[in-house]
Amino acid sequence: MTARFTGRTVLVTGGGTGIGRAIALAFAQEGARLVVAGRRAEPLAETVALVEKEGGEALAVTADVTVSADVQALVARTVEHFGGLDVAVNNVGLFVPPAKVADISEDDWDSALTTNVKGVWLSMKHEIGHMRAHGGGAIVNVSSNLGAHLRVEGLGAYATSKAAVSALTRNAARDHIGDGIRINAVSPGPVDTPMSSRPGESAEDKAERMRQTVPAGRAGAPGEIAAAVLYLASEEAGFTVGADLLLDGGITA
Repeated sequence: MTARFTGRTVLVTGGGTGIGRAIALAFAQEGARLVVAGRRAEPLAETVALVEKEGGEALAVTADVTVSADVQALVARTVEHFGGLDVAVNNVGLFVPPAKVADISEDDWDSALTTNVKGVWLSMKHEIGHMRAHGGGAIVNVSSNLGAHLRVEGLGAYATSKAAVSALTRNAARDHIGDGIRINAVSPGPVDTPMSSRPGESAEDKAERMRQTVPAGRAGAPGEIAAAVLYLASEEAGFTVGADLLLDGGITA
């Protein structure tokens, strides 16, 4: 494996579990120095331990991406500890309980939009603030195939928030490519993490549901999402600006 990110500092929000952890480990395996951020310290510490077990360098920072001061402090801590910020992956996301549009509670609506949209915007705001003053960088936002690409009954709040992430990513890409910052998104479908499981669903039932609903016949692996993120963040994708890469096993084909 080539060490595409040797000497680079990478920040991954939502890096304590699931897709975020897989992304962090994949970057570490290719030589990056990692900062993983989230609201809970324990899973972040577990990710750091996994990175260090493989001989990598990592730092855990607890932060709430919906709070501007937290994100500003997160970027400052990253720069203080590793000397810069080259790549950011904005992976924090919240899935609210399903409900038809007229039945969505105001709290769930606000939670989806605040975490999934404001959180990504604030993260980019402070990441870009550093990057454009220090020669540029790359940002990858984790959106979803639900939203700009697909709508499902009962998921209006989540789909609206992720459609906004897709649109925000493309607008930010146009705004800041002149600053030397490439911004793109990945939009996964169902991935083999707890977030894609239904309440009380067994592993066997979930696998059967995926066989019936996903053309590829299965859920995606977290490592497959991580591989796409690493490509978009790498120099190999130097002409890729404002892309929204679908990774959903053919659901939206």
